[in-house]
Amino acid sequence: MNAITSLQKTEKLELEKYKAPKDIRSLLKTHVPYTGSPQKHPLDPDRIILLPDPYNQKSPYLEFGRNEVTHVEKLANIVNLAGTTVSIVRIWVKKGSIAIQCTPFKVTSL
Repeated sequence: MNAITSLQKTEKLELEKYKAPKDIRSLLKTHVPYTGSPQKHPLDPDRIILLPDPYNQKSPYLEFGRNEVTHVEKLANIVNLAGTTVSIVRIWVKKGSIAIQCTPFKVTSL
């Protein structure tokens, strides 16, 4: 396994759209929704990264296995002042799935 020695820019992840769930209430019993901008994982094609707040560099990101995502809903895009557009989606992840939440923090002296 290769170690990452520096930060790498990730590519946008183009998700294949699934059929919309017919009954949201029954889906909520077995899944949890997460909203954000999907990105390709830099090392593992079987995982996706979701940026809940894509324009905030201090925001945590979430990592899920592709097999754990059952439904994807495309939401409205967001645009920053520079005119850059980011796609936003809501993904439905199976309850009980193992995911990663990475939270950046500032290292300070004690």
